[in-house]
Order: sequence, then C-alpha cells, then structure tokens
Amino acid sequence: MAIAAQPAVAEALRHARARTLSLVAPFSHEELERVHHPLMSPLCWDLGHIAAYEDLWIAHRHGGGDLLRGDLADLYDAFETPRRVRGDIPCLHGDEVFEYMAAVRERTLAVLDRDGPGDGSLFEMVVRHEAQHDETMRQTLFLADLAGGRPSAAPRDWGAAAGWIQVPGGPFAMGARTGGFAFDNERPRHRVDVPAFRIARRPVTNATWLRFCEGGGYERREWWSREGWAWKEEYDITHPEGWTADGRPREHAERPVMHVSWFEADAFARAHGARLPTEAEWEKAATWNQESIRQIGEAWEWTSSNFGGYPGFTAQPYREYSEVFFGDRYRVLRGWSWATEARVRSITFRNWDLPQRRQIFAGVRLAKDVG
Repeated sequence: MAIAAQPAVAEALRHARARTLSLVAPFSHEELERVHHPLMSPLCWDLGHIAAYEDLWIAHRHGGGDLLRGDLADLYDAFETPRRVRGDIPCLHGDEVFEYMAAVRERTLAVLDRDGPGDGSLFEMVVRHEAQHDETMRQTLFLADLAGGRPSAAPRDWGAAAGWIQVPGGPFAMGARTGGFAFDNERPRHRVDVPAFRIARRPVTNATWLRFCEGGGYERREWWSREGWAWKEEYDITHPEGWTADGRPREHAERPVMHVSWFEADAFARAHGARLPTEAEWEKAATWNQESIRQIGEAWEWTSSNFGGYPGFTAQPYREYSEVFFGDRYRVLRGWSWATEARVRSITFRNWDLPQRRQIFAGVRLAKDVG
C-alpha cells in the first residue's frame, strides 16, 4: 500500500468519528446501555470496542506504547466477550465511554503526528472497522425499531432494469489487486474459470417477495432445504424480519427486499426456478466490462458460497478477522447496503454470516444456468 498522506489520514479518522457520534446522538445513556435484542450488543459496548480496537492497533501496535486501559482489553475483545454476555458485564457507561473514545483519539492523533501513518494500512483498517461497527449498530437500531435503523432516502429509480444478463463463460481475475487497501480474505487475486450463466439485473424487490409470501412461499415444503424448513418451523417464520405483523413490507414496494436469511433466499430462488449466484459469478458479473450488474448498493446479496480463503490465503494482520470463520458454517454476501459507509464499499469485499441470520441488511439477486 502506498504511503498515506498524514492530513488525509487525520481527516478519515475525523469523518468516521463524526459519523459514529451522529448515529448515537439521539439516544439517552439508558438506551445506549440497553440490550435491544438478544443477538446484538448494547450500543455502548460497540462504542467502547471501537475505541479499544483503535488504541490496540495505533497507540500500542503502531506507536509502541502501552494501552490506555489495559484492564479493558478482554472486556472489549469480541472473542473473549461474546455478544450473549455483553449486556451483563461492567463495560463503560454514560459519559465514561465517550471520554474513553476521546482520550483514545487524542493518543491516536499524537502517534500520527509523531510517527506518521507508515503505509497507512493500520489507520485504514481502524477507520473501516469503525464504519463497519456503525453498520452493526444500525442493525441493532433496526431490530429495536429506533431512528437510524431504516433507510431514509427515497428508493433508487431502477428504470428498465428488469430481466437477465447472460455472462459468457471463461476465466477472470478474482480478488483485490495488489496495492491499495484490502482485507486479507480478498487476496490473493487469482484466476477463476466460470461457466456461462445468467444473473438478474436487479435484486428481488419487496413487491416480488410479497407475491412469494401470498403464493405460499413459507408453506410449500418443496422449496425449502431440510435445514431451512426446520429453522422456519422452529421460529414460525412467515415473512422477512421487520415487516408488519400481518406480513406486509414497511419499505417502498420497489426497494430491494432486506432482512431475509440465506435459508429464505435459497427457498425463494428454488420457487422461481433459479438459484443464488456463487460469489465467483457475482464478482465476474460485477466486473464484466461489457454489461454488468453494477446496480447494487441498497442491500447485501447472499451467494451460494461458503466462506473460505482464496488459494494462497495469508491471515493479515490477525487471524481472527477472517480465518476463524472459514468453513461450511458461514455463507458469503457480496455488494453493500444503504448502511455501508462509502469508504468500505468494494466489488471485492466479502461479507459473511450464518444462514439463519436476518439482522443484516441482506437481500437476494437470482442466477440461472445457461442451457
């Protein structure tokens, strides 16, 4: 990664923090401390974690100093302190967490001023980490039906974007290029040979998903995998997360459907004689220079692929970012959502989650075989 300019790094840090503080500004200390949903952390834990992560990588690792609050290291470590216990532990509350964030930022800027940004990669990672947690906090706000949890902008005008794109078979270069910032799971860039396929020009909309619901989509056993049907039955799933109690979307009919699990996405695809794209297909279509699926960006899009490392993968700068999630438990999502900070959006970025999860701003784009 090329050496970063110090003023640009400082501005990126400032922008990320302003965005975070603006997001939580409407809420009282009590609301920040509350466990709004069993799946999610209290918002104040996310705030403390953002600061602890920054202090670890900048003041400690980059600057060579001690942690500001070494006693908080395990408490704000995502692996040492899983989500299910974060509402029961003595994390920083009220003004304390904001004072900690400010003190860490002061140390960060002092290190930046003294030592410079180096190649900028650790600072970029910290900025993007904060942006990713902003999106996670928006998931919490969505589940709690609080301000900031739903898109406020008008839905995109998709125009005449219906139908399918046929992508020819053949090899393409998959993954992030050398130079510039990318997460470890986006590299190394490698050649992948993909057979010809068709992919939808646009994601599935709320209106189309409503027809699926009204047509027995959650009742027709033949459309569901064994695991998906068992999950649906256990939790009495009858429509996407966040719809009204009578099964109606709260968002515009032409907005891409969101908050559907991989199980639901897979069943929807089967019901329409289609399938989910592999992540290689998704990336090839998104980078194809003749006609692409560049109309993305309102919802993450589930793929059929399990999350794993590319050939020659190397964990960087720490194993817990990606490698510990590799295997057949997690499915890959591609693209980005309305809640994703512009700096994080990338065609090669790989998101992942468990197939039953619905808190993420995730939707569906269909694919089909050719022939």
